[in-house]
Parts: sequence; C-alpha cells; structure tokens
Amino acid sequence: MFVFLSKVLPPLIYPLGMSTVLLLCASLLYRFPRLSRSMVWTAFLLLWLGGNRLVAYHLARALEWQYLPPESVPEVEVMVVLGGGTLAAAPPRVMPEVNGAGDRLLYAARLYHEGKAAKILLSGGAIEWYTPSSPNPAAEMASLLQWMGVPEEALILEGHSQNTLQNAQFSKAILEKMGVHRILLVTSAMHMPRSVRAFERQGFEVIPAPTDYTVTQSGWQRMTTPTLANLLLNLIPTADNLSLTTRALKEILGTTVYEWID
Repeated sequence: MFVFLSKVLPPLIYPLGMSTVLLLCASLLYRFPRLSRSMVWTAFLLLWLGGNRLVAYHLARALEWQYLPPESVPEVEVMVVLGGGTLAAAPPRVMPEVNGAGDRLLYAARLYHEGKAAKILLSGGAIEWYTPSSPNPAAEMASLLQWMGVPEEALILEGHSQNTLQNAQFSKAILEKMGVHRILLVTSAMHMPRSVRAFERQGFEVIPAPTDYTVTQSGWQRMTTPTLANLLLNLIPTADNLSLTTRALKEILGTTVYEWID
C-alpha cells in the first residue's frame, strides 16, 4: 500500500498535478466567482513558479551540491548502484537503453575499471502496474554494464526493491551475509541526499559517489549573470524547468516521508 500511495498521491501535489486539480475545481465552482478566480490564479502561479529557471535551479542545486564528487574515491569491497537509469528492451528497442539517469551506469563502470570496487550490487526492481515494460531493472543494468566490460561474476543483482527505502533494506539483507558495512553509493546527485540517509539508517558507512548533475558551476554562473537574456530565460516557464522542479520536490517529499516512517 505504501508503494502504491507513494506513486499515486505525490503527482497530485506537484505543480502540474496541483494546478490541474485547482483548474478542475475552479470549473466546477463557477457559481462562486471569487473562489474560482482565486483557484485559477493559484494554478497560474504554481505553473509559473514551477516552470521558471530560478526556482528549478535553486531547488536542484540545494539537493545536488550537498554531495560533490570526492577528490579521491576510496577503494571498497562493494559498490551499490541504484536503479532508475534504464529502459527495458521493449519493442521497438533492440536492447536495454539508458534514460536521463543513465550516467549512474557510466560512472559505475568507470569506477569499477579504476579498481574502486571488487563487486557491484545493482539494486532496482519493477512495479508491474507502474512500469509494465520494465520487468527487471537490475538485470537491465547488468546487461549494460557487461557490455561496458564489467564481468558477470562481479555483479550482484537485487531485483525486488520498488523504492529507495527498499533499495537500502534489501541491499542490507544481501551485504550483511557478506560482512560488508562500508559501501560506495552511486546514484544521481539529486537523489543522493535521500539515498545516503536511507542507507545510513540501515547501518552502512556510505561513501557517496554522485553523478548525473543538472546544475554545474558554469551553468549556475551563467544563470546568475545579470543580463536581459538571463532575466527572460529565468522567468519564462518551460517544460524542462517544470520537470526539474518536480524532480527536486519529489526528493524533498521523499526525504520528509522517510523521516516520518523511520
């Protein structure tokens, strides 16, 4: 039930979903013009704020820059890579593919070839009703990593977890048997704060190895340079900025919920 609610309810409180709910309510409450207008204006503000670059970048930066890449990545026995970066080999795709978070696999392969970990635990399961075309994300990650030269015997698959909390819980069940308590954790930079908290609460010593940054130092400097072009680009809402804001809010909400249920 928790997994179901965590997938169904949050979209209704993100800017797009909440704006849709408000506009629907405004149309039903047309007999109350003042209330209806308030709902329409609130929906407009949510879409405008959520879609402008200033809000999106500030939220993303606040999450992503909590964990910057370490100057030197230490060697560990096991590296844990979290799912979410693959697309299943569902026709017309001819093989598993990567999505916007596919940097997790690229970085994991690089760290492995640099000798930073002897084993890679791939944590990620499917939610049949939510991602029906992706039956086993862990296996998809394994397939792509083997294509990048990581041997099959170096891979440990955990293909049952359906959220970040379960990533940590189910990984613990595997790694405890191996006597492993110190891990290198690879996931997207925006996802790292929530992931570190989840794994630390399972008793792991976590070494963050973030990747997939949205906000770079040069991008931040360009955005904050006071020019007319930047002013317009910062304030005009776009779908990309709305998506970035939504992703950031998802992480903030997820972290908050994990604090409650811990």
